[in-house]
Amino acid sequence: MKLGGRTAVITGAGSGIGRGIALALAKRGCNLALADVNQAGIDETAAMVGNVAVSTHRIDVGDREQCLALPAAVLAAHGSVDLLFNNAGVAIGGTFEQVDEADFDWLMGINFAAVVRLTRAFLPHLKTRDAARIVNTSSLFGLIAPPNNTAYCASKFAVRGFSESLRNELALAGSKVGVVVVHPGGISTSIAKNARAPKHVTDAEAVEAEAMRAEFEKKFLKMPPERAGEIIVSGVEKDRPRIIVGNDAKLGALIERLAPVSYWKFLGRSMSA
Repeated sequence: MKLGGRTAVITGAGSGIGRGIALALAKRGCNLALADVNQAGIDETAAMVGNVAVSTHRIDVGDREQCLALPAAVLAAHGSVDLLFNNAGVAIGGTFEQVDEADFDWLMGINFAAVVRLTRAFLPHLKTRDAARIVNTSSLFGLIAPPNNTAYCASKFAVRGFSESLRNELALAGSKVGVVVVHPGGISTSIAKNARAPKHVTDAEAVEAEAMRAEFEKKFLKMPPERAGEIIVSGVEKDRPRIIVGNDAKLGALIERLAPVSYWKFLGRSMSA
């Protein structure tokens, strides 16, 4: 897919992988509609890109009405849209019993429901283009399911299932809209640092969880988001339906395929080493 002169919408564009995607697209001459709840972040991203048309859109993707209003704002700024990157995401730590229902629903609303809403809102416009792509960010944790990540894994497996089924539906219909699902591994973003803490924990459990989070971030979140963005955009150019980002994600995907039930016996030991 040639990206020069096209227009891409990116959620979560104010930092991390979303910013990396924006920079990689701009290098290819793709115009950008940058969306994020953090206005300062998308303004900063906009200032970093090259000579392409850029618009910024402050949006909380967990808000249904704001999602439904975004296509009109993007079309008013750019006239058309060719790519939708559903990238915004949040995390919450803790076991299933420690995470209350409201926090679980909050995460699912941002990580999964927003992907569905924005896809539904933009799909009619994408179908008018000669070629278009919906690019949904899942995770390595949409391929494997470590303990203490029930909410996050549920959302990212849901993104994967939704994306793959939609891809097959559109292909059967002969649509020119392709669907890509992205599985990043350990990327150096702030998602772990900004993860919401569960409410139903003791002070000692909270201290232990923070130490584990810091250790995980130090050991595993290493790839620069700019590199991740380049890998993702290159995969979109090459019409890859699944993009696995990082050797850790590739290894996790391989071990899961070889041992789909018992993989955590191997991966759990390596991650705690």
